[in-house]
Amino acid sequence: MAKERGDLLQGTLYPALYRLERQGLIRSEWNVTANNRRARYYSLTRDGRRQFADELAQWRRTSRAVNLVLDATAT
Repeated sequence: MAKERGDLLQGTLYPALYRLERQGLIRSEWNVTANNRRARYYSLTRDGRRQFADELAQWRRTSRAVNLVLDATAT
């Protein structure tokens, strides 16, 4: 059921976060939540924001191309 909603499994998410941190794209720190529990918080670094902007631009180009194809086949 979780995969149907697009949820990420713990075995997928944490290795990805560790990899992004090693690449210098995110940083993490421990903090205390409102429930007084320790939690790890992640944020983008300057390089991470730059990488995100590049990936977003590529996604927009790709999705525009797909939409053009879909629009052309809908007529």
